[in-house]
Amino acid sequence: MYKNLRAEMAKSNVTIGEIAEFLGVRYATVSDKMNGKSRFYYDEASKIKHCYFSDCSLEYLFQSENQNTA
Repeated sequence: MYKNLRAEMAKSNVTIGEIAEFLGVRYATVSDKMNGKSRFYYDEASKIKHCYFSDCSLEYLFQSENQNTA
């Protein structure tokens, strides 16, 4: 669902497991959020951005595939 986040994770070799451990949640929880079954809360998104992708904006990282990019 979050193609930009997935792309940045791939470029930086960051895994779902690493993010889950960092956030203190289960792997399945982050996987569900990545697949759109539940949502990332602002504090989680902010922590991920600041820890792993400080050069990217929150809007870029967490833009869902079904949002328009007008």
